Amino acid sequence: MILGGARSGKSSEAERRLTLLADDGVYVATGGRRDGDADWADRVRRHRERRPDSWATVETTDVAGVLRDATRPVLVDCLTLWLTAMMDEAGAWDDAAWHGGGEQKLAARFDELEDAWRSATVPVLAVSNEVGLGIVPEGAGVRRFRDEQGRLNQRIAAASETVVLMVAGIAMTVK
Repeated sequence: MILGGARSGKSSEAERRLTLLADDGVYVATGGRRDGDADWADRVRRHRERRPDSWATVETTDVAGVLRDATRPVLVDCLTLWLTAMMDEAGAWDDAAWHGGGEQKLAARFDELEDAWRSATVPVLAVSNEVGLGIVPEGAGVRRFRDEQGRLNQRIAAASETVVLMVAGIAMTVK
């Protein structure tokens, strides 16, 4: 698991590590498409250009499914974007939806991902943002996101053999 803040070098470090593991890795892009967002399109383009042609790219939020079926090393980039999609699915931005079953939906998705992570038969790397080092957000939805990101990071870190924190492009081994 590779954690860090924005522009800390997480993705580059994860890609470097996958290259050391396999010539034909699987890159799982969880971010989806954002029509009309030129900055997002540029970010996706830069990520694609860095990847070797021999890597398979899978654009999905079904990370657990990819991990269960994997026969070669996998890089998930990133769990933060996966979490955003799962929170959308669970209605986490609306207090009534969240307290009316959304929280349980998200917990089930966390369980599914952690189970697939623990039972993977190939090396798996994941990138995730460390979002809990800053100020306390003003809005309930944003606080909920920060809290759930922290819970997700803790679960995947506990299930991981190695955890790396990226700081200013420097990889610091945490576990």
